[in-house]
Amino acid sequence: MSSTSLPPGLAVAEPMPDILPDRRPRRGVLGFLRRHPTILIGGTLLGIMVLIAIFAPYLWTRDPTALAPALRTRDPGPEFWFGTDMLGRDVYSRVIYGARVSLIVGFSVALLASVIGLAIGLVSGFIRLADAIIMRIMDGMMSIPPILLAIALMALTRGSVRNVIIAITIAEIPRVSRLVRGVVLSLREQPYVEAAIAAGTRTPAIMIKHILPNTLAPLTVQATYICAAAMITEAILSFIGAGTPPIIPSWGNIMAEGRALWQVKPYIVFFPAVFLSVTVLAVNLLGDGLRDAIDPRLAKRL
Repeated sequence: MSSTSLPPGLAVAEPMPDILPDRRPRRGVLGFLRRHPTILIGGTLLGIMVLIAIFAPYLWTRDPTALAPALRTRDPGPEFWFGTDMLGRDVYSRVIYGARVSLIVGFSVALLASVIGLAIGLVSGFIRLADAIIMRIMDGMMSIPPILLAIALMALTRGSVRNVIIAITIAEIPRVSRLVRGVVLSLREQPYVEAAIAAGTRTPAIMIKHILPNTLAPLTVQATYICAAAMITEAILSFIGAGTPPIIPSWGNIMAEGRALWQVKPYIVFFPAVFLSVTVLAVNLLGDGLRDAIDPRLAKRL
């Protein structure tokens, strides 16, 4: 009998086909977005708003600043999609152009506040003597609500997009600096940082090589919330007449000009409010998704 022969009645079992589903985690960008749908939704909405702002000159139907008293307060229709305001200006064109102002203010404030707050937080968290001085200044600034501080700063200057960005940035810097300082205070006690100090590594090198990379993740999440807050603050400043000048269409200006006709022509306020709400929602969703991706344990607790 051959060494490979089997007793009568027995047969060699055929190998089982691989029918089990592949449960390995998906990788790449698509897998990441599948695991974090809030990033996909928020990023998509924000991307649409950015495209609207970039291609605004090709999307608007009329000059957003052109006056036409004979066409004032026209209801939305085929000729004027969002109607016209009390001066006959096309609300649709003004809303489309207003996306540029809000996004420029939001992104600029988020970038400037993050960079300046990062530098202040690094120095304050790592150098004890500087911490005692800098944080007292930041505490004094944080005692004033950001919107009131921005209004006070705008009262000292003339209305312009640049001054709005500067005022809101100054109001948001303390929030970023305290966040970075808290991260640095926890990192400076880590063994690898203490080893670098014991090895005689210079302080700037330690801050850049060992501390800075670990602050970028929470700082990125915080920057998204600052961007959303900056757009709301800009709309509030423009609404009360302390932001961008009326000649520059912004969502806050449009709503301010339409509040007198709110009961009879609500569309003048409704459309810019919807665009502002969708944009802020998109940025907040993006920030929530990044927070969950960076710290999954926090997402489970929530």
